[in-house]
Amino acid sequence: MDKIAVLIPCYNEEKTIAKVIRDAKAALPEAVIYVYNNNSTDRTALIAQEEGAVVRHEYMQGKGNVIRRMFREIEAQCYIMVDGDDTYPMEFAPEMVDKVLFRNADMVVGDRLSSTYFEENKRPFHNMGNSLVRASINHLFGCEVKDIMTGFRAFSYGFVKTFPVLSKGFEIETEMTIHAVYNHMQIDNVVVEYRDRPEGSVSKLNTYSDGFRVLGTIFRLYRDYKPFGFFSLLAFFLTLLAVIFFVPVLLEFLETGFVLKFPTLIVCGFAMLAAIQSLFAGLILSNMAMKNRRDFEYRFTLVCEKERRQRKEGDR
Repeated sequence: MDKIAVLIPCYNEEKTIAKVIRDAKAALPEAVIYVYNNNSTDRTALIAQEEGAVVRHEYMQGKGNVIRRMFREIEAQCYIMVDGDDTYPMEFAPEMVDKVLFRNADMVVGDRLSSTYFEENKRPFHNMGNSLVRASINHLFGCEVKDIMTGFRAFSYGFVKTFPVLSKGFEIETEMTIHAVYNHMQIDNVVVEYRDRPEGSVSKLNTYSDGFRVLGTIFRLYRDYKPFGFFSLLAFFLTLLAVIFFVPVLLEFLETGFVLKFPTLIVCGFAMLAAIQSLFAGLILSNMAMKNRRDFEYRFTLVCEKERRQRKEGDR
């Protein structure tokens, strides 16, 4: 088991990968640096190998697929994940490592939004998207995470080995954050400077398509992790819809003694039935979610115990 593993997912980063590796070595000389090449068509993998990094390959395209492969293959006491585009200064990495190794943090967020992100990032829709995602998750899940979409994070062994990677692309950061928040893991924050990409380096993030995927991920995870809240909200809207259309029918009946809009009345009845079903579905799924939480705590304890045994064996 490595003490510190630096994980760098890469796709066509030949202009910046060498500097990222050198900065990682300077900041964390005891770390093992892993570069996961995701079907790059340039010299990214070759340059990384020349710089002394351990180069591995993930052939399924997408950042989520790369992270799934990393988390499955690498055993370490502390993991530092950083993008290969040289937008995150590695001098903040030692502080993030200390929080994992000595302060029991399960995930440390490299917070760009509290420092230079909005000044350095030249893509205004990215700025708005980051703020929207942060506000949505903090409101829906009752947390105060400062930066949801950052690609600069540190993880404990327990987090990495219990995190179910479901996303394929850039929505993976959102999934990580919600997983940690929902399972009451310790999340710490380190404010880091952000640098925009160097000239000639091109972002792989599509503002619109990836943005909609992120919002879809928030919707899906809120439904899965907070089913009672989700289905109660659905029940409320169905009830409101039924009442709005039922009131004119009721007023007409009180005036004339006749129901002239039977189709509307029938639809209102079905809408109310759907609202009741939605409410009971939320209750049932909420109990299932609680059971999943208990099962997770048990698995998390086993994984942490395995890490302690491996550390003891490594110290002998």
